Amino acid sequence: MSWHLFQGNGEDRSAAPLPPPPPWRDFSRTARDRAATYRVQPEEVDLVNAALYLRRPLLVTGPPGSGKSSLIRLVAEELGLGEVLVWPINSRSTLAEGLYRYDAVARLRDYSRRTPGAGAATDDEADIDRYLTLGPLGTALLPHTRPRALLIDEIDKSDIDLPNDLLHVFEEGYYEIPELKRIAGRHPQVSILTDGREQSTRARIEHGRIQVQEFPFVIITSNGERDLPPAFLRRCLRLETRAPDASHLAEVLRAHLGQVSGTVVDELIQQFVNVQSSGRWISIDQLLNAVFLATGKTPPQNFDALRTALMRTLNEA
Repeated sequence: MSWHLFQGNGEDRSAAPLPPPPPWRDFSRTARDRAATYRVQPEEVDLVNAALYLRRPLLVTGPPGSGKSSLIRLVAEELGLGEVLVWPINSRSTLAEGLYRYDAVARLRDYSRRTPGAGAATDDEADIDRYLTLGPLGTALLPHTRPRALLIDEIDKSDIDLPNDLLHVFEEGYYEIPELKRIAGRHPQVSILTDGREQSTRARIEHGRIQVQEFPFVIITSNGERDLPPAFLRRCLRLETRAPDASHLAEVLRAHLGQVSGTVVDELIQQFVNVQSSGRWISIDQLLNAVFLATGKTPPQNFDALRTALMRTLNEA
């Protein structure tokens, strides 16, 4: 049986069945299933517990694909912290965006439609809840009786000011929404949407201020692409991920693929270890991809050639 689903000859193969996806690319899996495949290192367990006891963010630094963002899913699942809130960072990310989003343009447009000729000013304040949504950070800081889990992903990609902007929120444990503060005298309570998959979940905000009750469990990841301010670093516990050894990699493969073995599996594990020890970067995802194809029911006939592409280092030109 040919490994090629796509033949490249223009033949109609629309009726050909597709094989099931790799387990880590099956998006129907539950959060518990995804968390169960992560394999922790001993130092990760210690620092997670320290962060929980001290109510401090945990800054996890390591190369791309080293599993930094997977750790929080296991913690959230094991401790019953609910859905992990995720804030992916880029160069345009701001503290306000992480706390809440206010669509002033949509509000003005809708008001103008209701009141022809109306300008920017409006005293129609009661509908402001339709245009406000809490962001992942803002949702995590709501007064929950049990802490939420928040992933701030790739902080080193942010604008230079964002790490320091986070300090007040982390230290003081509250934030304010100016749009609600301005109308608090007439509308002291406003219910607005929160972040997360449950789009109908709302939070009641009183006098435009949110005060933390239980500080969230926060993991902040960094690929180490730039230095972070000392004032920010001292507010965090820091975990440097280390390169996994052969036995840890074998555990990871078993967690995702069951009992896989054979010469090609051993060779791929050793290749991964050799690449890491040489100071180059390669992700565990790449190893999983290679082993999945090599040990499948219909492995590629030209796997050696494909292997080069699958296991190419991330910092290779």
